[in-house]
Amino acid sequence: MHIAIVGGHGKVALRLHPLLAQAGHTPVALVRNNAYRDELHGLGAEVRILDIENANAAAFAAAFAGCDAVVFAAGGGPDGNIVRKRTVDLEGSLKSIDGARQAGVTRFVQVSAIGVDNPPPRDRGEVWRAYVEAKRDADAALRASGLDWTIIRPGRLTDDEATGLVALGPHVPRGDVTRADVAAVLAAVLENDDTAGHQWNLVGGDTTVPEAVAGALAA
Repeated sequence: MHIAIVGGHGKVALRLHPLLAQAGHTPVALVRNNAYRDELHGLGAEVRILDIENANAAAFAAAFAGCDAVVFAAGGGPDGNIVRKRTVDLEGSLKSIDGARQAGVTRFVQVSAIGVDNPPPRDRGEVWRAYVEAKRDADAALRASGLDWTIIRPGRLTDDEATGLVALGPHVPRGDVTRADVAAVLAAVLENDDTAGHQWNLVGGDTTVPEAVAGALAA
C-alpha cells in the first residue's frame, strides 16, 4: 500500500515510516518543509509537500493521490499556541477527512489522545482544554465521516525505546506509552481491515502488539 502520513515529520511518524517500509508498504510523508526530504527518504518514505494549516481540502486530496490509506498523525501538542490546536489538531483532521473522500481513499487511521471525551480539569489551563476539545471534535467528525476509520488514543507519550508490549481497548485507563509502540500499533491496524470502525485507548502494558490488536477485536 501507499500510505499518506499527515504530520509526516512528527515524532510518531518518524517511527512509523520504517515499520511500514519494512512491511513492504510505501509511506508517503506529507510535510511543509522540503528540508526534511533526505531524512525521510532515509526512513523509506516518499515525500510530498503539504502545509496543513494553509492548504485547503482540495490540496489534501491532491497530496493523497494514489494512496490506499491516510494516517492523521499531526498535532500542535498539549502545550504552546492555543490557536494551533484548532488549525492543526482539528482543522487539519477535518481537511484530511474531506481530502480523503475527494481522493477516493476510504481507509483512515487517526492518532488522538486518551480521555478526550471527558471535560479536562480546569486547572490544566486553556491551552490544554483547547487541545482536548480539538481532538474530541476531530474524532467525532471522523466517526461520522463514512470512511473506514480507526481511532487510536494513546496515553502520555514518551520517547523511550519500544517495548512491544501494550494495553489496547476502549476502556483502558490512562498511562504512559512510548511513541515507538504507538507506531507499531498503527502499523498493525493498517494491516488489518477488521480494525475499521474501532476506537481504542493505548498505553504500555504486558501484551504483544499483535495479541493486543486481536484481543481488542475479540472484546
